[in-house]
Amino acid sequence: MNQPCDLSIVIVSWNVWPLLAGCLRSIEQASRPLPGAAQLRAFGPPDRPATLEVIVVDNASRDATTTELPLAFPWVRLIDSAKNLGFTRGNNVGYAASGGHFVYFLNPDTELDPGDARASLWRLYDTLAGAEDVAMAGPQLRYADGAAQSSRRRFPTPLTGFFESTWLGRAWPQNPWSRRLHMIDWPDTFRQDVDWLVGAAMLCRRRALEETRTAAGPFDERFFMYSEELDLGRRLRAAGWRVLYAPEAVVIHHEGKSSEQASAARHIHFNTSKVRYAAKWFGPGWSELLRRYLMLEFRIQIGIEAGKWLLRSQPALRRERIAAYRQVLRSGLR
Repeated sequence: MNQPCDLSIVIVSWNVWPLLAGCLRSIEQASRPLPGAAQLRAFGPPDRPATLEVIVVDNASRDATTTELPLAFPWVRLIDSAKNLGFTRGNNVGYAASGGHFVYFLNPDTELDPGDARASLWRLYDTLAGAEDVAMAGPQLRYADGAAQSSRRRFPTPLTGFFESTWLGRAWPQNPWSRRLHMIDWPDTFRQDVDWLVGAAMLCRRRALEETRTAAGPFDERFFMYSEELDLGRRLRAAGWRVLYAPEAVVIHHEGKSSEQASAARHIHFNTSKVRYAAKWFGPGWSELLRRYLMLEFRIQIGIEAGKWLLRSQPALRRERIAAYRQVLRSGLR
């Protein structure tokens, strides 16, 4: 049953219990128990506290998540899925079960600023709550060593897909399409409007999500994972809402700990989502051209790995990569 509150934190998890536990501990440090409400907590200044709930959607993990979480964090609502719903559908399920006026979509491999978790949560919440024309606010992301992690973005152009996370991009790292996407021309140390935010930490206004939602929820489930936050940002901006980057709130992001468990699936989902985004926003012609180019990259990569295997250079690694790339080709990125 949805319980009304100020903020719902939704976390979709898959086989990362130690990291998820760290994320939940940081939320615990940023909040305090609310008397008489087992699964609600309070946060913010004592003179104007807000209430929050935390919902974890577990995507059929094989680790200790579903047994350990209720014992360690009884105030967290656990939705135990019998199958892997993917990041996008999992977030829609968590959103449907939530009751907050604002919804904070967090990755399980994140932690609210270890130096000041309370400030991390309250600053971002207060920023969004006080700006009625802002649909989404995102914090400054940092790696575990404290180094800055890029999280602000402009919308990609039709050519961006050929230069972002591809051979062309690695061969020409200063290409204008990737630089524009990552907002290299703007410093990441001050608050600013952006087109969209990396999906590891997105605090959203429910009213804006409802206004722009798909039939299934705020996220388009045609994207199993990857590009779903880009698509959401595009719909929010098209509807006239602002998206805000607020670096005064800090979140640590241990990037990619779920997806790195399945190399072939990561390649397939990442590139298929790029193709689907191109089809949705740039049309079938651009989408097919991008799909063919990405398929060519993987065919060439198989040839390179096969050559290295013949030279007996880390043969086990070469076999693993060739098998993963062949799975990508069999998928057709469709």
